[in-house]
Amino acid sequence: MLGLGALGVVAGKSIQGGLDSVLSPIQRLDPTGLAALIPGDYFRIYTVTSGYPLETDADYRLTVDGMVDTPRVLTVADLQAMPATSMVRTFQCVTGWQVPNVHWTGVKLSDLLGVVGVAKGATALRFESFDGVYTESLTLAQAARPDVIVAYSMLGGAVSREHGGPVRLYVAPMYGYKSIKWLSRITVVDTVEPGYWEHYGYAVDGWIGRSNGY
Repeated sequence: MLGLGALGVVAGKSIQGGLDSVLSPIQRLDPTGLAALIPGDYFRIYTVTSGYPLETDADYRLTVDGMVDTPRVLTVADLQAMPATSMVRTFQCVTGWQVPNVHWTGVKLSDLLGVVGVAKGATALRFESFDGVYTESLTLAQAARPDVIVAYSMLGGAVSREHGGPVRLYVAPMYGYKSIKWLSRITVVDTVEPGYWEHYGYAVDGWIGRSNGY
């Protein structure tokens, strides 16, 4: 198993695609935690569909709607024109592996919500991916944290297709499954709606070190 895991680090994209066709979602998560034993600090790329969706910067649109005063549809350029927030944080996967000192740049989620205006009675956010499958959620209190951003840059450049670009969410204090990739829609709602992995038993509040049995 360790040998297969090490091979997956080197050739993650092709092997992960093959494994996804035969493993259940829980198996793909590596609940054994053995991924943490693989030497080196490397991203392991996961997708819940048959491949990596693609939208170019020119095609990309982020819809912000729901219980808001002024719904918006934003381009990558629109996001880049807003005040930027940069941070260096460890990316922690719930399966055990981590990548330290990842550079992130984007727009604070709280700033984005300030642009559209949150209506009275709203309590949470629902996020959708343009892969057509993945969803996630945060409470408004969690979204107000300064270390939660809509990211368009990581690792010193634009967010790549494999990492969820052109735009993804990054929730620094929570496990990676909360940082939805290929972000396409943010909907302000009046109740928390469990996301994709929460339907398979993972915590809705995915705090690092305080959830999912750790």
